[in-house]
Amino acid sequence: MPLSLEKLLPPRFRPDSPVVPVVRLQGTIGLTSPLRPGLTLGAVGRSLERAFAVKRARAVALAINSPGGSPTQSHLIFRRVRQLATEKNLPVIAFVEDVAASGGYMIACAADEIVCDIYSIAGSIGVVGGTFGFDRLLDRIGIERRLYTAGERKAMLDPFLPEKPEDVERIRAVQQDIHAHFIALVKERRGGRLVGDDATLFSGEFWTASKARDLGLVDAIGDLRGMLRARFGDKVRMPVMNEKRGLLSRLAPRVGDAPVASAVARLPDDLLSSLEERALWSRYGI
Repeated sequence: MPLSLEKLLPPRFRPDSPVVPVVRLQGTIGLTSPLRPGLTLGAVGRSLERAFAVKRARAVALAINSPGGSPTQSHLIFRRVRQLATEKNLPVIAFVEDVAASGGYMIACAADEIVCDIYSIAGSIGVVGGTFGFDRLLDRIGIERRLYTAGERKAMLDPFLPEKPEDVERIRAVQQDIHAHFIALVKERRGGRLVGDDATLFSGEFWTASKARDLGLVDAIGDLRGMLRARFGDKVRMPVMNEKRGLLSRLAPRVGDAPVASAVARLPDDLLSSLEERALWSRYGI
């Protein structure tokens, strides 16, 4: 095509226009309620596929802002990014906004390079879980707990029953197993870039960007637009690939195929999910 004609084309149609599609991965991972959909592979899988399918893409950028959540959903998203990056032979750059901690940092490890803002928080390579104990409250107000199970440990850690040491030992064993896999994943992805002993890196502690960079947990300090323009030129296009919801779907929240009435009926679940999400964010002062 003659050069003069190329200049008349919109930038997205010019063959020499560099493109780096962006996928935004935001929110708590796996915590889903009728009105507060969480970050899951089902929610972002199509956006990831669209990003890696963009013609003439030079790389794929992940804009991450997550305090963590479900280790399973974190790993599923991580694996999908790596699968697509391998299939399309494209580099992946993760840009951390407020926080990429715990499962959020696991997803960031799917990138070949992790970039943070100077005020970003990263790390928290550990496993946490918690519940409440209501057994003494039930005794005080005169309520009897009646629970019927098949299976010796089916009611393990029931919040309405007294805590048993053997149940705590069991859940800690599960957490340690998950933690070991998380550590192995970080070591595999970050390799020789890690600096420091395992006791420090994998204690569950989190750091601001400069300290995380010193430890080798992230690679650079910067922002998405500035970094991509510096690397690929001022004319680089950065289309955001996230799915857009129509007006009706925004006005009428649904859970799968459940109508609004079902969502309203589950408002207590949504409130609990919101409180748990707030607790996750507050761990990082956000």
